[in-house]
Amino acid sequence: MYDMKNIIGILIAAIGLAFLSCEPVENRNEMTGRVTDAEITKYVTVEQQTIEGKKSNYFTFKSEGLKAITSFKHGLGTYVGVNTKDFIQCYVVAGEAQIVVTVLNPDGSAPVTKTFNFTVEEAFNVAPEWAIFCGTGSKTWGWNVDKAPFHGMGDVNDDNPGWWSIPNPESRIAGDGVGATLTFNASGATLTKTKTTGATEIGTFAFDMSKTWPGYPRSMGQLTTSGVTVLAGRNTAGGEFINVYEIIKLTEDEMMLITVDGGASWRPEDEGWGQATHWLFKAE
Repeated sequence: MYDMKNIIGILIAAIGLAFLSCEPVENRNEMTGRVTDAEITKYVTVEQQTIEGKKSNYFTFKSEGLKAITSFKHGLGTYVGVNTKDFIQCYVVAGEAQIVVTVLNPDGSAPVTKTFNFTVEEAFNVAPEWAIFCGTGSKTWGWNVDKAPFHGMGDVNDDNPGWWSIPNPESRIAGDGVGATLTFNASGATLTKTKTTGATEIGTFAFDMSKTWPGYPRSMGQLTTSGVTVLAGRNTAGGEFINVYEIIKLTEDEMMLITVDGGASWRPEDEGWGQATHWLFKAE
C-alpha cells in the first residue's frame, strides 16, 4: 500500500511541473500597419475599357503591391481580389458610374475606402432582360390583378394558381398585398419592395437565363433575390421564404414566377406534374 504522504508529494510535484511547462505563447503573426490613401493611389487602379471609341461599361481592377484584402464594389456586385486580367461588365446602362474600393487594414483598424467616378457612354453586350426588368433604368411591378387568381398554389404546368388561390397576399407577408410594389433598378441591381404601409425593404437581384429547373421546358431562366423577397415571397407548402424563382413568363408588361414546393417533381417522360407556388405580376 502506498504511503499517503508520498502520494500527496507526487501530486504536488506534478502540478509544479505543469505550471513550469506553460510558458507564455508569443504572437509572432501580429498584424501591424495601416494602409494610407497614398498607398491606395499608388497600388490600386480601376481601368475603364473603351469599345468602338466609347467609354464602356467594362472595367478591370488591380491592387498589385498592396498587402491587404481589397474589394471593388460596382453596379452589379463586388469583386474581391488582387488582380484580374479580364474586363468585368459592371453596369448595364449608360450614365454616371462609381467604383468604391474598400481596403481592410492589416492592423484591424477601420477599413479605408476610396471612390472612383466614371461616365459610361454606352453599355455593351447587355442581356435584353435587363430592359424588361428595369426599363430604361428603373421599373416598378405590382400584382397582376387582371389575371386573377394571381397568387397561390397550382400545378407546375398551370398558367395560374388553379388549386388554391390567395386573393389577399397580406396573409403570407404583412404589407405585401395588393398595392405593394417591386422596383427593379439596373444601377446597383437593387430590388426595392414598397409595402402597402409605405415602408420599404431594399436588397439586390440577379437573373440567369441559362439556368433553369433541370428538365423543365417551361422555365426561361431563374431570378434570384438577396436581402429581400418578391411580394409574398413564401411557398404555399411549408411557408419557407423563397429567394430563387423560375421565370415562366417575362414580357414588357407581364411576369410570371413559380417555385416548386416540397415533394413536387417534374417528370419529362410523362409531361410531368408538380405542386408549385405561383406569382403573377404586371408592370405599373
